[in-house]
This record gives sequence, C-alpha cells and structure tokens, in this order.
Amino acid sequence: MSFLIRPARSSDLQALYEMAKLTGGGFTNLPANRPALESKLEASEQAFANSNDELTDERFVMVLEHKETGAIRGTCQLFTKVGQVWPFYSYRLSTWTQHSEELDKTIRTEILSLVTDLEGCSEAGGLFLHPNERAGGLGLLLARSRYLFIAMHRNRFADQTLAELRGVIDDAGESAFWDNVGGKFFDMSFAEADMFNALNGNQFIADLMPKHPIYVDMLDEAARKVIGRPNVSGRAAMRMLENEGFSYEGYVDIFDGGPSMIAKTDRISSIANAASLPIRITDMSEHTDSIKALVATGHLSEFRCAYGQVVAAKEHLDIDKEAAATLNIADGDHVTYVAR
Repeated sequence: MSFLIRPARSSDLQALYEMAKLTGGGFTNLPANRPALESKLEASEQAFANSNDELTDERFVMVLEHKETGAIRGTCQLFTKVGQVWPFYSYRLSTWTQHSEELDKTIRTEILSLVTDLEGCSEAGGLFLHPNERAGGLGLLLARSRYLFIAMHRNRFADQTLAELRGVIDDAGESAFWDNVGGKFFDMSFAEADMFNALNGNQFIADLMPKHPIYVDMLDEAARKVIGRPNVSGRAAMRMLENEGFSYEGYVDIFDGGPSMIAKTDRISSIANAASLPIRITDMSEHTDSIKALVATGHLSEFRCAYGQVVAAKEHLDIDKEAAATLNIADGDHVTYVAR
C-alpha cells in the first residue's frame, strides 16, 4: 500500500468532516462543522494558489491519501503567521518569589499569565490520523511532511515555529483545566467553548477573561496536575516534536492547558537536514545501502510527499520505482528529502 501527502481540495470536505467526528473534542483546527471546514479549505486553496513568495497570514491544509483507493486517511495544517486576525493567546507559566524579613520566610509560587508572546510565529498544527491507520509511520509522515513543505517554501514562514498539543481531556470530553480557569468566567462547558473558538475565533477570551495572573496553588489538584501535559494520545506527538528540536518553554493552551512547543524554524531537524537532488529511478534490489526517507516534490499546489527507499550520491538521488510512481516523478526531476 502507498500513501501520499498532497494539498487538500474542496472535494475532500466530506472526508475531513467524517474524520473531524472522530477527534473526540479539543481539536480546534478540525471542528466537526461542515461550514467551518469548508471555510478552512477555501482559505487553504487560496494560499496554495498565491504565488507571492512572502510571509503573510495564510493556512495550508494537506491530506494523507491512500493512492490505490483514493481514501483520505489523515490531515495536517500549517499556519504561516498566527495572531493576525485574532490575537493568539497563551498562558505563560512562571514562578513568583516573595520574601518576608519579619518571618524569615521565602515563598515561591507558580502563576499563569495571559500573554500574546507567540504572535507572529508559524504553526504546525491540525494533525489527525484516522484511528485505523495508526501504524507504519503514517503519523510521522504527516508530521514531517509539513517541515519539508516549509523547507521548500521557506520565505512563506516565520523564523520561529510553534506546535500546540491537545491537553488532558477525560472520557466525558471535559477538561479539568478549563473547569478551574476559563469555566469560572464563561457560562459554557469546555466542549462549548472549544467549538465556539473553532467557529468564531477567541476574541471572547480577550473580552471576558481576567487579565490578572492566576495563582496555580489556588486551582484544584486535578487542574494543577494537567498544566503543560499532553493528552494520552499526544504523548508520542510530543516525543516527535522533541526529536525535531521543539521544546516546552512554559506556554500552555488557554482552554485545556496543553503544552505549546517552540522551535527556531531553521533548526527544526527535518528542515536543517533536508537536501535537494535530481532523481534516478532505480531497482533497489541492486542496492544494499538504501534507507527509508521522506521524499517531497512540487511547488505549492503541486506539492507531494511520500516515503521512499533512496540512496544518495553526489549528484543524484536513487529512488525506488514504487515511490517514484506514487510521487509521479521521472528521471531528472528534483526532490527534497530527509532520512526517516
């Protein structure tokens, strides 16, 4: 079986909607709402059609397609410059120290401050893989294909990239963090607030959320325990991000308290280690030194990415026939690749 990453099209709406219903909530970039998804696809198609090689506020949506059946089995997104239409809010976890000479006592406590520090970053987000396909490295293909796209369109992205991980949500779809923080000031459940944010943006947070720091010690233990922690399904994603050079620096999501990971764009491993060469389609049975790699080709709307067996030489890249067919490339075509 072969899988291909490609730009999403309006015809993918139904497939994306069906996947959105499987997310279990807390997935702002993939709401189970057809008009919202349609709007995201329209914005993405405009971004892919924009030939201006400059950094503006854009969204790119890509899908994972099963080449033999045409079925859409996953999706991922890139945001070139967050916080341009709506403020990009985060909580920043920091430590506040106070000392009393009379009591000869020093107290250190953690506080959450509402900030827009990450405004202007690019964001790698919106990744979802169909539950039946969570094997064979397809999640890794979805995640890292975004970095090859950035490497191939570098001027369209900022110098810093963030990735938000979904926070801890219980089996009932509720968030202890939201119940203790945002839920105290908004007459809506976590699911309602999350969906409202997905459909309308988070300006309502700026309108109603108190601007004063929140003392973590005043929250319930259940809320304190989940600050900066990813949901169970996001632990592997957090490890992948760390392997790419992302780090957690105290920024958490304002809704569920999940960690926001940050990296210098040019230091992301898949970008820093990416190389470009013309290809030579080869029978890999002749090679004993081939490696598995992510291979990408095409500009903007022609972008495609898949796994392939490759052998790098000084002036060309040998690639297996199946990968070449999946990517629809011929001898002499240039590709960008990185070892898996």
